[in-house]
Amino acid sequence: MSNTRVAIVVPTLDEEEALRRLLPQILGVADELVVSDGGSRDGTVEVARELGVPVVSGSPGRGTQLNRGARETTAEALVFLHADTLLPPGAIEAVRGAVDAGRVGGGFMVRFDDPGPIYRFGTRMVALRTRLTRSPLGDQAQFVTRDVFEQLGGFHDWPILEDLDFIRRLKRLGELEIIPHQVVTSSRRYVEGGAVRTVILNWLIWVLYFAGVSPRRLSRLYKSHR
Repeated sequence: MSNTRVAIVVPTLDEEEALRRLLPQILGVADELVVSDGGSRDGTVEVARELGVPVVSGSPGRGTQLNRGARETTAEALVFLHADTLLPPGAIEAVRGAVDAGRVGGGFMVRFDDPGPIYRFGTRMVALRTRLTRSPLGDQAQFVTRDVFEQLGGFHDWPILEDLDFIRRLKRLGELEIIPHQVVTSSRRYVEGGAVRTVILNWLIWVLYFAGVSPRRLSRLYKSHR
């Protein structure tokens, strides 16, 4: 049996309803669990505290919040889990196995919670992208060993694409594990913004990022289309 301890860090900003679904599912699954809140105005913090989950609060920004939450834990491995993403059974055991096998980190495959055909197609496209690039993103429950996380200096304090930047830097330090089990992530952003429109915007942001446009400029484009 593995002795590797695993901590889950959940960044939140007005995620009351999502936390009501997520936290009961993951309570007791990992060795440590912390919610890192960025100034929620709803009942996010109260939901976490009612369930006995530690909360650390501070300025918003997903990268900043993930770093802040990680500092509240001591486990040898860290899983960064979005509030609207559910882990599959056996997820933490799979993370332990990957770390014990010498992987520096990785992530999971993913599917959307909407059964509609466009979301099933989206699931297949994300799976293809993940296999080809070996780059699981933030909604795929990225994980990393603490030593490597600290070596990288954690996440950059970017308003957008901090997960892409993190996984690109992580790949340079060792082999990743793409765990085949699927996390289930919310399709709400695609529903609210229009699925096709949101996908096109995402790809545009990626193209501009790789062309050298700064994440801070790209965040203005992202916000203007929300």
